[in-house]
Amino acid sequence: MARGKEARVTIFLECTNCVRNRLNKESRGISRYITQKNRHNTPSPLELRKFCPSCYKHTIHGEIKK
Repeated sequence: MARGKEARVTIFLECTNCVRNRLNKESRGISRYITQKNRHNTPSPLELRKFCPSCYKHTIHGEIKK
């Protein structure tokens, strides 16, 4: 049986602050989180406030493509 497009998809959230500032050499890298969203309920890109260990504060994490 063929499956249609699933409603729930896995997405990656990346810190927008780290990406804009291009990271300094002492940082540990870009903060990324993995989560799921319902494609039918939220068709637009998801943005959440999460803790970024590189920035040491809560920042906006936006959805990126795989």
